[in-house]
Amino acid sequence: MSDLIALRGLRVFGHHGVHPEERANGQTFVVDVVLGVDTREAARSDDLSQTVDYSLLAAQVTDAVSKEPADLIETVAERVADLCLDHPRVEQVEVTLHKPEAPVGLPLDDVAVTIHRSRT
Repeated sequence: MSDLIALRGLRVFGHHGVHPEERANGQTFVVDVVLGVDTREAARSDDLSQTVDYSLLAAQVTDAVSKEPADLIETVAERVADLCLDHPRVEQVEVTLHKPEAPVGLPLDDVAVTIHRSRT
């Protein structure tokens, strides 16, 4: 079992959605990322290079969500998962992409998709 490193509630402005007004006006998305990482060596050495730099990861996730519009939040979540798995120390990842301002025509708190990906 891996140790977990989590980023929760990262707010990113993007232009994703199937409706023209979503693409034109954009909206805030909220990203949660949970990484499966063996942190034992980092803990022993107290060395950042032996783990995942979560400030760098937050910047990379922000970049992935704020650029290139997609119709589906599933597509954006996959984009985030792929960049997380590009890090050699990440064994698995869970990404939840929230779209709290989704135009569904009814009152709701949130629409979200959660995906799980691993190296295997």
